[in-house]
Amino acid sequence: MDRSPHLALSPEQSAIIDWFATNARDLPWRAAECTPWGVLVSEIMLQQTPVVRVLPRWQEWLERWPTPAALAAEPSGEAVRAWGRLGYPRRALRLHAAALRITEEYDGEVPGTVAELKSLPGIGDYTAAAVAAFAFGVRATVVDTNIRRVEARLFSGLALPAPTLNAAEMALAESLLPLEATNSVRWNAASMELGALLCTARSPQCALCPVRASCAWIAAGEPEPIYRPKGQPWAGTDRQLRGAVMAVLRATDSPTPWDMFFTEPVLIGDAELSRSLRHLHALESENSRLERILQDLLQEGLAQRSAAGLSLPG
Repeated sequence: MDRSPHLALSPEQSAIIDWFATNARDLPWRAAECTPWGVLVSEIMLQQTPVVRVLPRWQEWLERWPTPAALAAEPSGEAVRAWGRLGYPRRALRLHAAALRITEEYDGEVPGTVAELKSLPGIGDYTAAAVAAFAFGVRATVVDTNIRRVEARLFSGLALPAPTLNAAEMALAESLLPLEATNSVRWNAASMELGALLCTARSPQCALCPVRASCAWIAAGEPEPIYRPKGQPWAGTDRQLRGAVMAVLRATDSPTPWDMFFTEPVLIGDAELSRSLRHLHALESENSRLERILQDLLQEGLAQRSAAGLSLPG
């Protein structure tokens, strides 16, 4: 197909957009009534986290903080607490910082251009493009893992895109983006959904794909990938230990004495805190490693220390 940006959709793009119109998941951040703030929250939560885990947390978040100003009015520690077990809790801090900036500099309204969005704390190229496109209908090149995989297979004949986004991939994505804004948004959403539901990394459902007949990867005989994606381990990792410490901090509004992180108390009145501490100590981490994790959380702003102990940031 012609790789220069164009007003008319290619047959492949039309087929994928038509497929999306009848097969797209009914997600609340896609609803017409969803605010730009709701879209921004969804994009941050969905980073490295599956939809099924994000949905309940997103709904709770928007009920509690329906506007950036509502979140900005609370301490950052409340954002971390409400983040729950979504993982990578620094994202909660970034959202809180973004809410503060939006409230102070944009009169509480999420800005609508890619440049303005990128000026917010913790908002990178992908998130800025996605919010501009999906919340404001802006023509912006959205390139996530799913879109990269679809474009690598359909147009480049590769089983998987490169481990990290490169200039050639970005150039391809930009050349494929329709010039007309509405179609560009549809193409972004449709190709992303195709990658999420059918053109998956490990078990693609090619028989159901609307562009199977045009797929360069299938035409090439479905060659094997030149590398194998490595899954992220959990058991025994620093991530697991960090998660256990964060669960302790989320379990109580009061500071947890420093020594409790290293020696399990015999009796404690707070049932949730007690469960969290038991889980932490069951990991049997070396004290030096646990000390390092605690210091890292303090340095990252995910915890604060006082004479009374460790707590979420105020």
